[in-house]
Amino acid sequence: MLHNDVFILAIESSCDDTAAAVLRNDKVLSNVVAGQKIHEEYGGVVPELASRAHQQNIVPVVDMALKRANVNKNQLSAIAFTQGPGLMGSLLVGTSFAKSLSLSLDIPLIAVNHMHAHILAHFIDEEGFDKPEFPFLALTISGGHTQIVKVNSFFNMEIIGETTDDAVGEAFDKSAKIMGLPYPGGPLIDKFAKEGNQKKYQFTKPKVDGLNFSFSGLKTQILYFIQRNVLENPNFIEENKADICASIQHTIIEILMEKLKMTVAETGITQIAIGGGVSANSGIRETLKNAEGKYGWKTFIPKFEYTTDNAAMIGIVGYQKYLENRFNDASIVSKARIEF
Repeated sequence: MLHNDVFILAIESSCDDTAAAVLRNDKVLSNVVAGQKIHEEYGGVVPELASRAHQQNIVPVVDMALKRANVNKNQLSAIAFTQGPGLMGSLLVGTSFAKSLSLSLDIPLIAVNHMHAHILAHFIDEEGFDKPEFPFLALTISGGHTQIVKVNSFFNMEIIGETTDDAVGEAFDKSAKIMGLPYPGGPLIDKFAKEGNQKKYQFTKPKVDGLNFSFSGLKTQILYFIQRNVLENPNFIEENKADICASIQHTIIEILMEKLKMTVAETGITQIAIGGGVSANSGIRETLKNAEGKYGWKTFIPKFEYTTDNAAMIGIVGYQKYLENRFNDASIVSKARIEF
């Protein structure tokens, strides 16, 4: 038991959400996220616009996080921030702010790998949510990543399967774009899929060796499928929207589950945790929960607000690093790509 509470201010700015959180030990006191609506006009995140918005948002977001937590900046024990991976300009805003604040307060600076944070979000002390025991398997699924990770300890993780091309989040978003749905389209596919017949349309699942994934072929297949049917019936998408979405989502979930079953068979590990923005998908969450009774797995699904990019997950890694004195100095640099 700690004699003194550790207060971590965490900053996340890897893409288009400016986020700040305050944690007392492993408990979240505040978790503030400012999104950026401007990217909707362009059908995707524009890096330069994202960087500028981060500059506008970061001071108000940090101020709000401290106020909601009822914590004074002089009470802070350390500043944790996302070092990478992510958009370079966006990362630089968060890194520069974190460095400056840690220097001015003379408190430790802690660099965090964004993908580690998605996995370790499960260790936030949250009522009604269990924590996995080491070793466990983590399926990290987002717009930029699709990975199966063997997690041996807080800082000993090994990628044992990953996408060879596109990430699962991109498969959702690009499929939505092909259908003419607005950005971000992944959540809309999930929404419409609830009303549709998931077996109405059949898509071929890619054959990829081992525990790796591939989604580029599926995207192309969906594109040709839509083009062919719209040629025959211009109203095809609108008339069959729910069934198309349900069929696409069902195919993607089957791809993920097949690889997870292979991983469990190979490793013997039956504790499965999911993380990353796509883990907010209701179909994936339901399928994974059903796997407990179906396959005898123990599954861990994070609280919804800890699935998409947020600073609370950066804070929990910061807390664990603080306990082990894993600090960084001001020479630390942002990295768009970072070793896992």
